[in-house]
Amino acid sequence: MDLSFTPEDEAFRQEVRAFLDVSLPDELREGTAATPGVFVEPDIGQLWQRILYEKGWLAYNWPVDCGGTGWSPVQRYIFEKECALANAPSLPVLSLKLLAPVICRFGTAAQKASILPRILDGSDYWCQGFSEPGSGSDLASLRTRAERRGDHYVINGRKLWTTHAHHANKIFCLVRTDAQAKPQAGISFILVDMDQPGIEVRPIRGLAGDHEVNEVYLDDVVAPVDNLIGAEGMGWTIAKFLLENERGGACHAPKLLSDIAKLRDSATAEPDGHGGTMADDPGFMADLARIELTAQALEMTELRVLAEMAKGLPPGPQTSLSKMIASTLRQQVDGMAVRLYGYAGLELEHRRPLYGANAPAPTHCKAAQLAAPRYLNSLAWTIFGGTNEVQRTIIAKTVLGL
Repeated sequence: MDLSFTPEDEAFRQEVRAFLDVSLPDELREGTAATPGVFVEPDIGQLWQRILYEKGWLAYNWPVDCGGTGWSPVQRYIFEKECALANAPSLPVLSLKLLAPVICRFGTAAQKASILPRILDGSDYWCQGFSEPGSGSDLASLRTRAERRGDHYVINGRKLWTTHAHHANKIFCLVRTDAQAKPQAGISFILVDMDQPGIEVRPIRGLAGDHEVNEVYLDDVVAPVDNLIGAEGMGWTIAKFLLENERGGACHAPKLLSDIAKLRDSATAEPDGHGGTMADDPGFMADLARIELTAQALEMTELRVLAEMAKGLPPGPQTSLSKMIASTLRQQVDGMAVRLYGYAGLELEHRRPLYGANAPAPTHCKAAQLAAPRYLNSLAWTIFGGTNEVQRTIIAKTVLGL
């Protein structure tokens, strides 16, 4: 398999780099670099979204007939890699990378016409209502009910770990529309307006003090029948498509490798407590090298997935391997940062944001100030998007045949 870039892909890489040099403001780079959470705040992410929207590069993972750029999987990878290396903000993934492909695949013409443009121009900010108390990795056990009454559904239930629900005006939900059917068969996928009576958003503060996730209570909430995506009972099929799309074609390795390189550079200046620097610490440097080798292997796996996708094949079970390895690496890289900065890396500043004119000053340096909250936030990586245990089960069943 040839993993080298074609001349056309290399030209595209140079085009992306030139665009980032000119169009990515320094304040967005600095804000992204100083964000300890998994998701950037909307003030950063939505500004970058507008810049890409004006350039025509926002819907790069959408089908062309839905407004996509027509980029190949390799070009999408190049774009995400260069954005990661340039400290570009992450985009609203829940709408652009999860919901939009679902609408493109399962939505009606009317739904595509009404929903997709408002995602692109930022009119709607979406959150995802999948997990519930007792129904996290086992989504088939969800209990939020949607009862059809004429031309609308009445929804009652509770969603948990709902990222950015406090910013969102829309939520896409998995709900149970048939309590008598088998667990997976009775689930439907429906879109709900957050700006209505009956919805309550309660914040959940993470270990690091960040407010990214929430509980969402739905009490007699109304959704028109036209907001149902696909048919009743198709929710499980749509959810599997969404999760496969989330994992397939991921670009985790470049950011991990960039962060590892920064740790290596910082190690030359951080004292080791014995008259040298952390770059002289054989144990630290050996562990960093081991992590770097795993990240390089991950990048090869991600490129293999892209090569298969470029042939029109589905991402396949190797996406579970990529997700599991990337999640573990993320925790290891962030743990190495805490180790690098020693006592200074234990600073846990709860005020947010850590960027901008009013950001609290670090006790040692900005990287050390970010070390502890980033590590604490990274603990969620092996949980969201399907826990590592779930990924191992998928690999065992689909790859090993166990």
